[in-house]
Amino acid sequence: MEKIVNENSIVYKKNNKVVAEIDFPSTNENEITITHTFVDESLRGQGMAKKLVLEVIAIAKEKNLTLKATCSYAKKFLENNNI
Repeated sequence: MEKIVNENSIVYKKNNKVVAEIDFPSTNENEITITHTFVDESLRGQGMAKKLVLEVIAIAKEKNLTLKATCSYAKKFLENNNI
C-alpha cells in the first residue's frame, strides 16, 4: 500500500486505487480541522480510520497546531480520547 502525505491530506492507495483518505485543511494559521475520513470496504474493521486520525494528531502536535474535527468519526474519536 502506498502512502501519500500532502499538506492537507493523507491518502493510501493500493493498485492505484484510493483505499483510505483523511482531509485536514488549515482553518487558520494555528489550526487544522479534520473534515473527511474515508476507508474502503476492503479495510473496514481493521483500525484504518483510527490510524488516519492518529497520524493527523501527530502532525498537529509536531507543528504545534490546534486540532478540530467536523468529520463525525474524527469528532467522536477526539471527544472520546479527550484530545
